[in-house]
Amino acid sequence: MAREGNPLVLEGVIGDVLNPFTSSVSMSVVFNNIEISNGCDLRPSNVVNRPRVSVGGEDLRTFYTLVLVDPDAPNPSNPFLREYLHWMVTDIPATTSAIFGREVMFYESPQPSAGIHRLVFVLFKQSGRGTVVAPQWRQHFYSRGFAEVNNLVPVAATYFNCQRERGWGGRRTE
Repeated sequence: MAREGNPLVLEGVIGDVLNPFTSSVSMSVVFNNIEISNGCDLRPSNVVNRPRVSVGGEDLRTFYTLVLVDPDAPNPSNPFLREYLHWMVTDIPATTSAIFGREVMFYESPQPSAGIHRLVFVLFKQSGRGTVVAPQWRQHFYSRGFAEVNNLVPVAATYFNCQRERGWGGRRTE
């Protein structure tokens, strides 16, 4: 039976990472020829190298910030490092890809040791080029606060699930 509704809401991405927003820009995320769709399952071996991220939009003078966070770090049962920042690229021009942006937090591949983790890509629209101040650390990143401080607006998001290489089972529900 297919689950109806917004998967970002159903799986708690809206709530744990973001407030409700309207997606207004296309974003494609591809790891090793595997295109991410909300809720797909990948293993750490699939995400060793940073993905190709393509950004839509219409005007090269519009810039975006991309973040990859784990709201379930270090363990979904006790996510005391929430949100863990795995990657950040700023100043991505519209209609291009993340390689044209400025990588301010290098890609650190997810290596979950316990449980199934949601790894969330969020694309924010910047108010202008060079307007984003990068964080100093990865743990306890707070997407909503970061957006507010840097005058960013969420315009796209997607997530995938990741668990250790030999993990098994599904996400527990309360």
